[in-house]
Amino acid sequence: MLRHGLITAVFCCLIATAMTLTGGGNWAGHLVYSLAIGTVSWLFIDIGRLLISGHRETLWPGWPAGFLLIAMGMVVGFFVGNLIGDAWFGAPRFDFLEFKDHKLATAATITIIATVGMCFFFYSLGKSKHMRSQIELAQRNATEARLKLLETQLEPHMLFNTLANLRVLITVDPPRAVAMLDRLNSYLRMTLSGSRALSHPLSAEFERLGDYLELMSVRMGERLRYTLDLPDDLRDAPVPPLLLQPLVENSIRHGLEPKVEGGEIVVRARRQAGLLEIEVSDTGVGLDAAPPSEGSGFGLEQVRERLATVYGAQGHISLAPSRAGGTCATLSFPTPV
Repeated sequence: MLRHGLITAVFCCLIATAMTLTGGGNWAGHLVYSLAIGTVSWLFIDIGRLLISGHRETLWPGWPAGFLLIAMGMVVGFFVGNLIGDAWFGAPRFDFLEFKDHKLATAATITIIATVGMCFFFYSLGKSKHMRSQIELAQRNATEARLKLLETQLEPHMLFNTLANLRVLITVDPPRAVAMLDRLNSYLRMTLSGSRALSHPLSAEFERLGDYLELMSVRMGERLRYTLDLPDDLRDAPVPPLLLQPLVENSIRHGLEPKVEGGEIVVRARRQAGLLEIEVSDTGVGLDAAPPSEGSGFGLEQVRERLATVYGAQGHISLAPSRAGGTCATLSFPTPV
């Protein structure tokens, strides 16, 4: 409402200037009458539209209340504003009603045109603001739907890999297969029982990762070693669910499994230059030695897409050889301090 008042005052100044340039007279006098009429009309119409229930998108009442409100605002503004101007300059009361020199017709015409124009401008402004909010809401809903879709793609991907490994293990080591099945049951119960949130604390992501690595340890035994390094000050940092698991899957599948003696996976989080950085490194066969396989880039592409969806240009992922001879994937994205 205050913004409408300021815009009305500026518009009144423009009207006073235009009247001075076209018809002559004292600019200060035109300004007083213009501000008086405009301010009274603005207060009457703006307060009235807030009191009358109107359309949500514009906050203006519909037909016929809206048109009656504007008409009454013009009449009240014209009479009260002119009385204020006459009182300010000491002119005879109701002097503005004189037909001499088309004084009444000119003042009434300017009041009608100015009031209708300003009301249409404020109506358009409110409608534009509503449309922008609707667009932002649609964009948020689209982002949420996209994240849900990515999450549903990631979970079956992990499940199918695990079931394929379990099928092989049942024939060669039934006791270990049973232990692995118990781990899988616990992991799925924890995963599916939680709500489908767009983000959760980094500590929850690390706990989920720990369950997954324990599940893989049942199958790989001593060939898989892992370290999860999460500083206390980053435990509550919000991250998208299932962000790190595809990278750990890739480390196992394309780094450690092809290596006879296996290796170690290290997941480390830290804050660097205002960004949250998470490293997933392994001591596997490395990028060049990893054999190609169907869907090998699935996890990496999904993580890259999730970062782009949530953080835009501020989310990055890089893949490079690690100092230990394997592969290091580094994620970086903004997070609240």
